[in-house]
Parts: sequence; structure tokens; C-alpha cells
Amino acid sequence: MICVSLASRDWRECLRECRRHDFVEVRLDLMEVTPAQVRKIFSAHPRLLATCRPGRRAPARRQQLLLAAVEAGAAYLDLELDSSPAWRRPLVQRARRRGCRVILSFHDHRGTPGRRALEQVRLGCFGQGADVAKIACRVNRPRDNARLLALLDYRRPVVVTGMGELGRPTRWLAPLLGSPFTYACLPGQPTAPGQLDHRQLARLLRSIGHG
Repeated sequence: MICVSLASRDWRECLRECRRHDFVEVRLDLMEVTPAQVRKIFSAHPRLLATCRPGRRAPARRQQLLLAAVEAGAAYLDLELDSSPAWRRPLVQRARRRGCRVILSFHDHRGTPGRRALEQVRLGCFGQGADVAKIACRVNRPRDNARLLALLDYRRPVVVTGMGELGRPTRWLAPLLGSPFTYACLPGQPTAPGQLDHRQLARLLRSIGHG
């Protein structure tokens, strides 16, 4: 399944675009949006993933936006593995009450760690309560892709993403190897390095008999 990642500045534009796709990640950290507008977006579609990465907003504001998304009906909530457990706790508790699945995500923007380190990250995600583990790493050598894809051989749902141009093969191979979904973007609007647009990715998956 393809998850289309959106970062429209205008919430109305985001809402319109959400309605055009089956599964969407709403990047709240890249939007100018209020909690009331977040509720309007997430109440209008049954399969939305709420993400609000750190950096642009204070932790309390990020928490407020994510709580609004969960209360309005988000299907998934993506939280960083290295975030404070105290900050995560109310979000996870609310998600559990609302039937929203929790993704704990790990990002390495410099490179791909070794096999054992990656396996420890995967274990850490589930050990801290994830329903789905997401591991995204910068791919600097083709064989980095192999280490990421090997993480999918697991009894619980794992999403892997190779960031950068060399990591692009993970974006169409991961669904073939057990990843519950893979990320894509709107044409010309990537939200992560190396992201394919959803039409291109859909064509690739159809050409290899998947999707």
C-alpha cells in the first residue's frame, strides 16, 4: 500500500488532496495549521497518518496538534523513538483509547547503522509500545538497502525507508517483502530525500505485479 505524504501549507488544500487518496500521511510540522483545522482534516478521512516532527514547533504545540488529530479519528500516529517518554505517554494513551495505531519511528539522516544496531532499534520500537516500527536511514552504499530490507523478516509490522537517491529501491521493494506500506509524495513535492511521486511508484508496483 502507498501512503502519500502531504505538506500543504493551506489546510483546505490539504483536505482536498487527502480526499483524492486512499492513505495519506499529514505532515503537520510542515503546515501552518491550528488544532481546529487539524480536527477538520482528520475527521474527513478514515485513513490518515498524523506526523509532527520536532524542530519548528515547541513540544507542547506539537503534542496539542497530534492530540487533535487522534481525537478527530487519525488511523495512525507517528512518534519519534527518541522523544521523551513523558511527552509521548499522553499521546499513546489517547491513541489506545481511540483505536489509533502507534508508529514509533527512528531516523538516521547520516547513514545506515550496522545489522545488529538496526535490530536493536527495531526491538526498541516494539519494547516501547509500538504497533508498527518505522526505520528510515540515509543510504550511502547500495548494500545499505539490503540491511534495511532484512528488517522486514519479522513477526510484527515494520516499515523501512532508505533516504536519498541510492535508497530509492527500498520504496518499491519493501512492500514486496512484507512492509505494510511505503511512502510517496505528490509530483514535485517530496517530504523526504529520495521520495518517489505516488504515480511513479504505483506504476513501478504494477509493473512487478504488486499493487
